[in-house]
Amino acid sequence: MKAIQFHEAGGPEVLQYDEVPVPEIGPGEVLVRVQAAGINPPDWYLREGMKVMPAEMRPTLEFPMIPGTDMSGVVQAVAPDVLGFAVGDEVFGMLRFPGFDGRTYAEYVAAPASDLAHKPAGIDHVQAAGAPMAVLTAWQYLVDLGHDVPSPFTGQVHQPVPITPGMTVLVNGAAGGVGHFAVQLAKWKGAHVIAVASGRHEQFLRKLGADEFIDYTRTQAADVVSGVDLVIDTVGGPDSSRFLTVLKRGGTMLPVFFAEYDAEETASLGITVSNIQVRSNGPQLAEIGRLFGEGKLQVGVDSTYPLPEAGNAHKRAAQGHLQGKIVLTVVS
Repeated sequence: MKAIQFHEAGGPEVLQYDEVPVPEIGPGEVLVRVQAAGINPPDWYLREGMKVMPAEMRPTLEFPMIPGTDMSGVVQAVAPDVLGFAVGDEVFGMLRFPGFDGRTYAEYVAAPASDLAHKPAGIDHVQAAGAPMAVLTAWQYLVDLGHDVPSPFTGQVHQPVPITPGMTVLVNGAAGGVGHFAVQLAKWKGAHVIAVASGRHEQFLRKLGADEFIDYTRTQAADVVSGVDLVIDTVGGPDSSRFLTVLKRGGTMLPVFFAEYDAEETASLGITVSNIQVRSNGPQLAEIGRLFGEGKLQVGVDSTYPLPEAGNAHKRAAQGHLQGKIVLTVVS
């Protein structure tokens, strides 16, 4: 079969379209013929050699590596101990995350059945492949963590804030992968949603349910918003604390990307800061899949690239300002 591999860490140019063996399945696994694979930030962190992490925390990588965690496809074989999936089923999932062995940039993948759900009939393989990591991140932040593993960033177990009708939720970086799902889930729960993104994304986000839109290239949210119950900041970075002032006392800040907050400052403001490490969860995807099937959630697709052009897809990701997800299409 064909797969994307890299034999050394580096830029998008290290991604190669190689011939590799079809994987064998073990207990608890199914073999999936991949139709599409989603691209996520951990894919390029891995390709770069995990430089995003402090040197002392970086894992030892064994090359060559096939990147990718998200995929949608068709079941080709099922281990004897697997229940609930059969040959011919259309499935989607985020495989073996957190970890580096998803291996979804390929024509076939051996997938843990516990990481999979049946693909909703209402979305196609490209949309399904774009969903898992981003939608599970938003779900585990906002709806149901689904495990009791402490966040590696705080050492604390995250507790989702119950979103009730009448709450105000601000989503920064609202047009991206996690952001556009956070907008929809908060709206589904009855919140008043304020979306922050660049102006070209306004119509996209209003169609997804955003009640208010702030073009950050023209207006700073902190200048026009206050009394917010919950902020979901998918951008992070050194200036993340600028959103603290939009929260009411007792509010919650959920940074999705790396961000540091001063404990004394947040305590003085009465603000709780919490984050997670998203984890694979097939049953949660099945629950989310029902929302896709009912048309209550949509997947934004920024762009698609054929599998051999994975390097160009990573270059597009590096440009930022995505509207939804980038997806690789796989022909096998």
